[in-house]
Amino acid sequence: MNDLKLIFFGTPKFAVDSLHEINLNYTVNCVVTSPDKKSGRGQKITKSEVKNYAEKNNIQILQPDNLNDKEFINKIKEINPDIIIVVAFRKLPAEIFSIPKYGTINLHASLLPNYRGAAPINWCLINNEAKTGVTTFFINEKIDQGDILLKEEVNISDKDNFGSLYIKLSSVGSRLLIKTIKGVLSKSLKASKQDFDESLKIAPKLSKVNTRIDWNKSQKEIIGMIRGLSPKPGAWTVLKNGDNEIRMKILEAKKSNSLSTKKVGKFLINNGEIHIDNGVDFINCTYIQLENRKAMSAKELINGLKIYENSYVY
Repeated sequence: MNDLKLIFFGTPKFAVDSLHEINLNYTVNCVVTSPDKKSGRGQKITKSEVKNYAEKNNIQILQPDNLNDKEFINKIKEINPDIIIVVAFRKLPAEIFSIPKYGTINLHASLLPNYRGAAPINWCLINNEAKTGVTTFFINEKIDQGDILLKEEVNISDKDNFGSLYIKLSSVGSRLLIKTIKGVLSKSLKASKQDFDESLKIAPKLSKVNTRIDWNKSQKEIIGMIRGLSPKPGAWTVLKNGDNEIRMKILEAKKSNSLSTKKVGKFLINNGEIHIDNGVDFINCTYIQLENRKAMSAKELINGLKIYENSYVY
């Protein structure tokens, strides 16, 4: 359908693969993305990854502060899209998602109905899932609860962290979106209702509270959390080192063969490695980032910071 009118809503890097695949197969009439932001110490203006792609490919860009703004909605109505595609964006009001005759389709980075919410990739890893995937569905009034179109499973490797799984799912999701669009346009896809069982796993927004490491948890749970939050935002803890308290993130860890001291949070230097006790066994922390410092290996931290014998984390 060469005359198909398509609008793409998205902001982060995760959405760029999808936008690129769609742009190769269809004409993207407009991209809607977040407003530019000031960031960093110099408060430099930064553009979204989707905006950068749209500019390079001469695609019209809209950056509304408020999706309910009448002027913005009227611009969407003027374009009169046949279909809207949404990848990693805010909740759309019904006045927008109900415009296209073929509907508004969202790509979500989990196997819905499990892991609805803002951080599905993180929580699959935090919960030590063996597999995850991507799902396409029609948007409705409730977040991530519209009728499902297609799913594709992705195995989670023991070596995967948030960063690597993010790239995998972005790539798989972009291809699934093309299949979905073709199926919707040809009317060969039949959407199915989602399950609303309260026992389903969810993926709430990450916060300072739920990204802090609880050293009373099992070795497997702690390592899963570290993987699920690496490289960003980072699973964090506080190192009590002598009279100093230092906030630090642990970005990479593995099982340790050291015998437990039975002291939860004990910070131990062992053969040039950093081991932290959970009261049952140790976690070997191989890559760490102290607050306001660059990420470093355990060896680099040991060489650059005097560690007192009674140090611990909490």
